[in-house]
Amino acid sequence: MNFTGIITGLATFLIIGLFHPLVIKAEYYLGIRCWWIFLVSGIIFCILSIIVANLILSTILGVIAFSSFWSILELVHQKERVRKGWFPKGPGHHE
Repeated sequence: MNFTGIITGLATFLIIGLFHPLVIKAEYYLGIRCWWIFLVSGIIFCILSIIVANLILSTILGVIAFSSFWSILELVHQKERVRKGWFPKGPGHHE
């Protein structure tokens, strides 16, 4: 039996589930000016994904990396959702 796909799928599901509220909280407290944190973490996780020899761990690190990159775009979308009143405006917003 090969559990690689199931493990990768579950990890991807959990990572996306973690990043959704992470982006909301980051935008709430820091605004979109924290985009660079997601960029740097994405680059770091990409490098780790390349270095790690274990296939499952390397794949999971790659998913974290690209979830970090995608979060940069989601920060901008979250700012728009806040502007529309769908989410509360936090202390990270400057007029």
